[in-house]
Amino acid sequence: MERVRVRYAPSPTGFLHIGNARTALFDYLIAKHYGGDFVLRIEDTDVERNVEGGEASQTYFLNWLGIEADESPDKPNPKYAPYRQMERLDIYREYTEKLLESGHAYKCYCTSEELEEDYNRQKEAGYASTRYNQKCLHLDAATKAAYEAEGRQHSIRLHVPEDQTYTFDDMVRGEITFESKDIGDWVIVKSNGIPTYNFAVVIDDHLMEISHVFRGEEHISNTPKQMMIFEMFNWEIPRYGHMTLIVNESGKKLSKRDNSVMQFISQYKDQGYLPEAMFNFMALLGWSPKGEKELFTKEELIAEFDESRLSKAPSMFDVTKLTWMNHQYLKEKSDAEWLEFVRPYAAASHDLASKDEAWVEKLLLLYKDQTQYGSEIGSLIDSFFNEPVITEAEEEVLAWETTKTVAASFLKNLPEAWSVEALKEAFNATKKETELKGKPLFMGLRVSATHQSHGPDLMSALYLTGYDVVKKRLETYVNA
Repeated sequence: MERVRVRYAPSPTGFLHIGNARTALFDYLIAKHYGGDFVLRIEDTDVERNVEGGEASQTYFLNWLGIEADESPDKPNPKYAPYRQMERLDIYREYTEKLLESGHAYKCYCTSEELEEDYNRQKEAGYASTRYNQKCLHLDAATKAAYEAEGRQHSIRLHVPEDQTYTFDDMVRGEITFESKDIGDWVIVKSNGIPTYNFAVVIDDHLMEISHVFRGEEHISNTPKQMMIFEMFNWEIPRYGHMTLIVNESGKKLSKRDNSVMQFISQYKDQGYLPEAMFNFMALLGWSPKGEKELFTKEELIAEFDESRLSKAPSMFDVTKLTWMNHQYLKEKSDAEWLEFVRPYAAASHDLASKDEAWVEKLLLLYKDQTQYGSEIGSLIDSFFNEPVITEAEEEVLAWETTKTVAASFLKNLPEAWSVEALKEAFNATKKETELKGKPLFMGLRVSATHQSHGPDLMSALYLTGYDVVKKRLETYVNA
């Protein structure tokens, strides 16, 4: 096989979102699987829509996810540079002139008003789709000269070949065919001199020796236009693969207006999802490994990735599964790694500086196995900083006759030498005195002393709550 070179070419008109990240990930996996190159190219020709920080967001969050480019604007290979399209305008002009000279392209002097008027006529006439009427293809020399003399701006259109069939073997969907009669002469260079996507992308893919192109299914209709350019220059066409949609749990395409799923990678980082969990999860959005295994390292995914196992069906973004997966990765962290990871999330919502450092560490470690994502720690530890709100579920437990019996006994046995071991001894004494066990014993003590019906190890929770608070709660309840 030729050296595999795969590119991810985002437009800096926004920040890295789930769809683009999945595309970049698949590009990266196939490149690395075959020992090839993953290229990051910036398609910044839509100048008016480019946003400040768009390119930086792409680069930063790709690196955060572990999708490192072999070549990029920051890591250029002189053979292929530059990697931003607006820095390649001279290259596009050179190839535009070749198409004009060969008769494959021509200047179009039609104004936007003229084009709109003609397209409206076509719609009124019942045409299924509108296309350019080739008016400027047949202009005589005198008319062209007159237009030039008056300074009329022009775009450049490709003269679409007649009666041509374009067929390609899509890596995801199999054979796809288009007919040139269904495609009108399209603009390759806008009137401002900037090339359009379908023209520039072909020049770049050829000169950068791109062998495989993975992209979203919305690009399928662009493929025949790009194939035209490749064929006009007698260049080898890369292999295309169009990934299926990512949908939400209702089966609807993810969109910026969809509030059921966070759209941007930055949001997942801010919430405390791990990059390795995101990498693993997104690799399974449209691709399936052999067997039932779901948790993979990056190296395992690179080794197993096989384009023949790409799915033809839409991929559901299952937030519950992502959260489960993130939880598995969090539980694998050492205690030191866990504390380093979770502390900023805890500090964002609670004043840790006001507490003893050993107490803070013990508190955070207490919730290591329970925390599914970083920012969740804030709600989990809240009861140690603020008085919990007693809900209907807790009220029900407090109403049990056995709960007051347990609370009174434990209060009597409450150790002044405060430690987890001393609390266990007090608990065993309460168990013996009350002759209670199971839910009445454990739940009764938990709710009366912590004011919560669920939580981590009870003795550790009591220890962290502190002698004074536990004693006050039990006395208030018992004496009520």
